Parts: sequence; structure tokens; C-alpha cells
Amino acid sequence: MTISLKTIPEEVRFVVKRLKEKGFKAYIVGGCVRDILRGIEPEDWDVATSAKPEEIQIIFPESFYSNRFFTVTVKTVSKDPKLKEIEVTTFRKETKYTDKRHPDNVEFVKTIEEDLARRDFTINAMALEISNLKPQISKIKTQTLKLIDPFKGKEDLKNNIIRAVGNPKERFSEDALRMMRAIRFAVVFDKDWEIEKETAEGIKKNAYGIQAISKERIRDELLKIIMSKKAAEGIDLLRKFGLLKYIIPELEKGYGVTQNKHHIYDCYTHALLSLKYAAEQNFNKYVRLVALLHDVAKPFCKRGEGLSATFYGHEIVGAKMTSQILNRLKFSKKEIEKMVKLVRYHLFYYNVGEVKESSVRKLIRNVGMENVEDLLQVRMADRIGSGVPKAEPYKLRHLKYIIEKVSQDPVSVKMLKVDGNDVMRILNVRSGPKVGWVLNILLGYVLADPKKNEKEILEKEIEKLKNLSDDELSKLAIKAEKEKEKVESKKDKMTKQKYWVM
Repeated sequence: MTISLKTIPEEVRFVVKRLKEKGFKAYIVGGCVRDILRGIEPEDWDVATSAKPEEIQIIFPESFYSNRFFTVTVKTVSKDPKLKEIEVTTFRKETKYTDKRHPDNVEFVKTIEEDLARRDFTINAMALEISNLKPQISKIKTQTLKLIDPFKGKEDLKNNIIRAVGNPKERFSEDALRMMRAIRFAVVFDKDWEIEKETAEGIKKNAYGIQAISKERIRDELLKIIMSKKAAEGIDLLRKFGLLKYIIPELEKGYGVTQNKHHIYDCYTHALLSLKYAAEQNFNKYVRLVALLHDVAKPFCKRGEGLSATFYGHEIVGAKMTSQILNRLKFSKKEIEKMVKLVRYHLFYYNVGEVKESSVRKLIRNVGMENVEDLLQVRMADRIGSGVPKAEPYKLRHLKYIIEKVSQDPVSVKMLKVDGNDVMRILNVRSGPKVGWVLNILLGYVLADPKKNEKEILEKEIEKLKNLSDDELSKLAIKAEKEKEKVESKKDKMTKQKYWVM
């Protein structure tokens, strides 16, 4: 087995070295071994040892132990956030899992092989031993790595196979979330992965067990699938293996439900293809989830069959259903409010020259300016999921232009660092046309040179205008108004060019 010791961070080697110096066995284990073999940098590092938790804490005073699973978190002085804490766990095995989530009892074992036997999948049941790591030997050149692989995880890693350690039924009975993890591993890794036949059958037969898992854990695992490049494939695997009906049964109700002349796919396939596009475009988790759920109410709102079938009000019903789904999965109130708005208004209507700016302002008020870009991305995903060739047609670009236009601060005297009260005070006049003329003249100065928009500078400009007649002030104000129109026209032209609209 040839793995460069340089792939093992100094902090991890130090923890292993200290444990071995005290006469204990110590190995690098779990996902970090899998990632090293895949040639990628691990997100975290775990060490398994024959030392008991209290012995680990004596060796590493800067550590804490607050669980019943024999895991001590050792703190390091690393500058790398991923290496500031390294989990060190005593060799262990777990007994019966009555609740399919937590072991009824955890027991110490003597060997690394016994410890690896309790793990979920063969690709996660490997360990690395740093050999020749004696107290007097610390140079990398004198050390070697030995792979301990009792379940042939390296071979499965090479062949892109997800295989349960030992009996799949036992592994999934111990922790039912492992079934979702199998699917997650199948889609988050590069290349195409296959879930081994017996492992796949084990998931199908034990899928009901996912109901015992906390909704928070299911949510977190679901998000990892949703945020993968193959998100749609992951959701469909959840369906094929019988898990989706226990996680988002409302979504599965759309399977095989045909739509109308505006869609070439059934409701479920449309949702998957919308998610697929959102993942390909690397949209955020909210857009991806809404792309998946935006039409979740269609099977319940469908009236009629064939090309003329209707789904009136599905966006309103869908918003309520989305709220129920996300509440069930324990999303935060703020996240739920955001995604419910996106579902509720995903069906917004816009036609160039037909929908007025006032309607666009109303849409912005309803969905929130902070959510507008996400809403437009949902629409793009919806379009591709419907089978149309363009995600962003001309009218969607035109809508973006109108949204930016109505969202911009208007060019007006309100931009000035002085107001009518300042003008009346300095000119010693009452409210009237003269005040407006002066403010417009000052706006013209500022548009020509934005640096002049300072209270002290503008007050001096007001003083200069003090001796001009009303006629002269009126003419200057008209000239300034033309400058304002020119600036607005230029600004509008640039916004149009940004979105390629006429």
C-alpha cells in the first residue's frame, strides 16, 4: 500500500505518536482513510485507539469528553480549522439498537478489526497504521503506512461500490439513517457509484425503519443529497429504494401524474428535472428545494385529463403543503417563510408591454427584494423542467430589467445633502416655486459632479444663487431638469444593455 505520509497532517501524526508512546494502539480510521485513498483532502480526522477515555484525557489535558460513545475530542494548536479538533475513540462495539438510532449499550473491544466491524460500509471500515512510530523516531522518512482492510473496502472503493459491512439488515437495524447515507454516498462522490445488490435489498426491506430517525437527522442527510451535483438522481434513488414515501410522501404522489399541453413530463419527473437544472447551475439550497417542491400540490389540484387538464390554485395549496413539509423536517421558521414565498409566487405572470411597473412592484413587495433573484432562478429551473429549450427567454430578461429599474433610487432632489428648509433659511424666503428651482439647480450640479453632494458645498452654492432673479433661477432649473432626464435615459439604457433588452 503506497500512501504518502505527507497526506497525514502533522497534528494527526502527533496524536497517534503520543498514544503509541504511552503504550497504546492507535489508527487513523473512517471517512478520512476513504478520502485519502480517493486522492482528496479529508474534511475531518478520526483516530481509534485501545486507550480508554480517561486515559486519553490524561495524555491530552486539552480535551473534552461529553458523550457515552467513548469519543474524546482532542484540541490542537493548528491554524487549520479542520485540524483544531481531532476525535479520538476507544475501540468499541455496539449491542442491540432498540430504537434503530442509538445502541442500547456500548462495549470496549480489544482490536481494531473488531472496531471496524461495527461500521456502516466497507469503504468506511478501513484503518491506517503509522508503523515505526517509536518515541525516538520522528522523521517521516523512517515511517510507513499500513492499510488495515478486513472487509475489502479498498476494492469496493476502486470499483465504485457501496456495500454494507457484514449483514445489511443488521447494519440498517442498528441505525436506519445508514440507508439514506448509502444513497448520499452514491451521488456525492465523483463517477457513477452502485449500491451492491444485497445492500440494496436490505434498504428496500428495511426502509420503514427510517421513521424512527429524528427529523433533524433526516433533514441534514436530505440536504447533503440536495446539494450534490447529482441531486435529482439522489431523490429518485430515495423513491426507488422505498424511502421517499417516509420522507416527502407528497412528492411521490406526483409519480406518473400526467400534466397538460404546457408540460411534456409527469409531475414527479418535472420536479426532478427542475432540481437537476438547479443543481447543474449550482443554485443555493433554497432554490433547489423549491425547484423540487414548487408543484407538489398539482396531484391534489388536478382537474380533468389530457392536454386540457388544469391545476388551478396549485401554487397556493403548494405553499401550504411546503410549509407542512419543511416544518415536519424541522427547518427554521425563517427558512420556511422564504421557501413558502418562493412556492407561492413561482407562477408569477409577466409579458413585455402588458404587465405594468406597478404589478412588478407588487410582486417585489410580496416575495421580498432579497428573494427576487431566487424566485427568478426557480422560474428558470421550472422552465427547463417543463421541457422548453431556454431557461431565460427574452421576457424573463426584460422582467429582470424592470425589477432593477423599479428598485433603483429615482434621480431626485431627495438625493441631495440639503433640503427645502436649508434653502429657505439661507435665502430667507418662504415655501414656494423658488425653493424648488434652487433644489433642481443643485441637483444638476451634483449630477454633473457627484463630489459636490456635501452639505457645506451645497450651502455655498445656495448663497451664490441668492442674487439671481426668479426668471434666471427658472431658466437654470429648466436646464437642470434636462440634465436629469439625460442622466435617467443613460441609466435606463445601461440597465437595458445589462439584460440585452430593447
